[in-house]
Amino acid sequence: MLNNLLVLAVNASLNAGKAILEVYKNEKIEAELKDDNSPLTLADKNAHLEIIKILENTNIPVLSEEGRHISFEERKNWEYLWIVDPLDGTKEFINRNGDFTVNIALIKNQEPVLGVVYVPVSGQIYFSVKGEGAYATILHYTEMFNSDYKKYTKIPNRAKREGYVAVASRSHMNSETKDYISNLEKSKGKIELQSRGSSLKICMVAEDEADIYPRFGPTMEWDTAAGHAIAIEAGCTFIQADETTPFIYNKENLLNPYFIVKREI
Repeated sequence: MLNNLLVLAVNASLNAGKAILEVYKNEKIEAELKDDNSPLTLADKNAHLEIIKILENTNIPVLSEEGRHISFEERKNWEYLWIVDPLDGTKEFINRNGDFTVNIALIKNQEPVLGVVYVPVSGQIYFSVKGEGAYATILHYTEMFNSDYKKYTKIPNRAKREGYVAVASRSHMNSETKDYISNLEKSKGKIELQSRGSSLKICMVAEDEADIYPRFGPTMEWDTAAGHAIAIEAGCTFIQADETTPFIYNKENLLNPYFIVKREI
């Protein structure tokens, strides 16, 4: 079942990527502010619609950043649900730096079991299925994805690199993150710090381009669920910032606790 759902999720992400790029090519990107003061563009809305067109055929409920608010009372007994961010990194989208993604995850009993992260500008895509590993490749939105996914590159595809690399948010670097990295240097030595937008930070650790991503700032479940699924299948840990408490989904409060993604060496 998961393999069939992966095909649908990847193709939904490709369709969303096409919708996003159609807006991205405009000379001017117009944004409105949501209730939490985060930006919302036509690309967010159109990508959401493209994803829903495909995922609604699975008869699995969808929790999307751009969808309707669903009360905990309604969703608390769901065994399965999709968690979707049609455009993760709207600020990066508005700034036109390419660091934005489409995130689609399947949750079973509060655990991510399938994840897709698609980068529309580059065509880079990461995906995973529980127990089958995580993969990466380049897919243009005109292509169709099929179930023969094991032909793609399994990650981590170990590249030779020197030193310890930490990745942090391009838009949300704060003093807590800086302090954590400073303390880490006491045991790791000099740390190279890189900045990326959206869920690409999680994918960097999954792909072994970075060793750790500490997040001491607000995120929502749809920001992390897809990347979480990929990171776990790529051999990483994804836990709360106390480094012991599991990280779960479909909580009453969809705001995430602080967390750390780490590559186990």
